[in-house]
Amino acid sequence: MSFLIVFSLAAFVVSVLYYCVFALAIARRRNDVADIAWPMGFVLVSLISLFLTMNISIRYLMLMLLLTIWSARLGVHIFLRNKSKGEDWRYRNWRKKWGKWWEIKAYLNVFLLQSCLLMIISVPIIWTAAYAWKPLGLVDYLGVSIWFLGFLFESIADYQLFQFKKKASNKNKVLKTGLWRYSRHPNYFGELLVWWGVFMIALSAKDGLISIVGPLTITYLLTSVSGIPMLEKRYEGNAGYKKYQETTSSLIPLPPKL
Repeated sequence: MSFLIVFSLAAFVVSVLYYCVFALAIARRRNDVADIAWPMGFVLVSLISLFLTMNISIRYLMLMLLLTIWSARLGVHIFLRNKSKGEDWRYRNWRKKWGKWWEIKAYLNVFLLQSCLLMIISVPIIWTAAYAWKPLGLVDYLGVSIWFLGFLFESIADYQLFQFKKKASNKNKVLKTGLWRYSRHPNYFGELLVWWGVFMIALSAKDGLISIVGPLTITYLLTSVSGIPMLEKRYEGNAGYKKYQETTSSLIPLPPKL
């Protein structure tokens, strides 16, 4: 089955998923439930792609396993992070900004937009399912290695930040130890490696370079839109964070400046 058919059917199912999550957000009056749908959506895309293409190659089954591990870890992390807290500050600020039209604007700017971005980032997954049938090669192993390194970085960084924020004494303080000593956003660095690793696996497919749209999209989002810029803006005027910015790499882990 062609890429376009698989992509279209997967996009329809993902849109239904996000509409259901949007209904839950309206009922609970908290739009951050969209964060739980994000990792679930990629696993759903991989399952739909498997069903439609019947690609049971070692490569694709391995890719599905990697996606499932990534999704489960991120989903549990988001659940534990949010379960005893109010709505995430970003979504809360948007709700206030949107006023009485928050339901419509939330659907368009959060749920519909996220579902569209999810599908673009999923291009390497669908491309692998549709066109990658040859035996595993060196590029595949390189992709898995990059994915594994990214998964470790993201997991360790999220755990360190979670433990740091659990302590009331750390409120309004900046985490500067562990991986956060070498990068202000080591979790994002790990996330990017995960998706560039997935892309490397997709390179084994015919014309696989086309699927570079996936990692390029997530890289742009995290470095220029909703990731680093949004979080750093929150700390504007914080003297401690300004010093942290001056001594610590923004994304790629590097030795801190003296």
